Amino acid sequence: MYLAIKEIKHEKLRYGMIIAMIALISWLIFILTGLAQGLGNQNTAAIDSWNFKSIALNKDADVNLRQSLITSEQISALHLTKKETLLGQASVVAKHKKMKNTSANFIGLEKNGFIAKDIKNFPTKSGDVLLDDSFKRSGLKKGSKIKLNSEGKTFTVIGFVDDAKINISPVIYGTLSDWQSLRNVPENFKASAVASQKKGFEANDLSTYSKQKLIDNLPGYEAQNATFGLMIGFLLVISLIIMGVFQYIITIQKLANFAVLRAQGIPSSFLVKNTISQAFLLGVIGLVLGTLLTFICSLAIPSSVPLKFEPLAMLLVGFLLLIAAILGSLVPIRTILKVDPANAIGG
Repeated sequence: MYLAIKEIKHEKLRYGMIIAMIALISWLIFILTGLAQGLGNQNTAAIDSWNFKSIALNKDADVNLRQSLITSEQISALHLTKKETLLGQASVVAKHKKMKNTSANFIGLEKNGFIAKDIKNFPTKSGDVLLDDSFKRSGLKKGSKIKLNSEGKTFTVIGFVDDAKINISPVIYGTLSDWQSLRNVPENFKASAVASQKKGFEANDLSTYSKQKLIDNLPGYEAQNATFGLMIGFLLVISLIIMGVFQYIITIQKLANFAVLRAQGIPSSFLVKNTISQAFLLGVIGLVLGTLLTFICSLAIPSSVPLKFEPLAMLLVGFLLLIAAILGSLVPIRTILKVDPANAIGG
């Protein structure tokens, strides 16, 4: 490590370029990871907050909450307990003079159900709604009047919920009776689903799924995660290749120095360890700079951009990038091991 540090200090420009390259790649990977986490959170934030373990949907709904409808007869046959609650989902367009028409998900809940009880100030009467906090940026506030779809009925905003989104669209919470009206279904349809806190909830005429199964079937969710995963993976491979090329070129340029060290009795294993430790040191410095750059950028990026930095995910990505840098340093090892002091010095 001592020799590695001395080399870096002596060749500041050469190694500074490698550090800059690692810093820029890590910055790009961190931003992409933050975007992937942020978009993933905006797909599932509301669902994650409901604290259920299984959900029963209509068999023909194709694991899609929005397409599911459950009748009163089906609900009566279930013998529901306090560990189950009804919920309904409907696609709506929120309208107000202060904002552009906004597509949203209306979620109707039983006011005494376990999901509604976890939501502060949940509406207790028809016509009252809670909005996702993103509506605040449009100028809405407590007491504002909004319309949903082309209904003549006006809804009153009684509060806001932090980070309530499904499929990137904001959520509007209200009563099940309002859901029926917005969904425009006959009275015998009472909900879209039955959510349960039991893992093995059985629902006779309905199909039961886990929370993760419901999330995995959200439109575009898996494709989005796969796309970001491939992008991050390709960047890691690119960083490995670039690091390998840099290390190989630097090694070729230092062959005469290696030959002198070998002539002085320094073993090849020491030179190999020095190359690897040098790559490790460059990787750590580059990652630290990349992290600082990411932090600065996160302060400048508007809040409307869905960035979310999960410490565990960032550590994992940083570790993989460091591994890529170390693996890249293994490329010139064969050249180092074949150094012949007599030939390299040239007699």
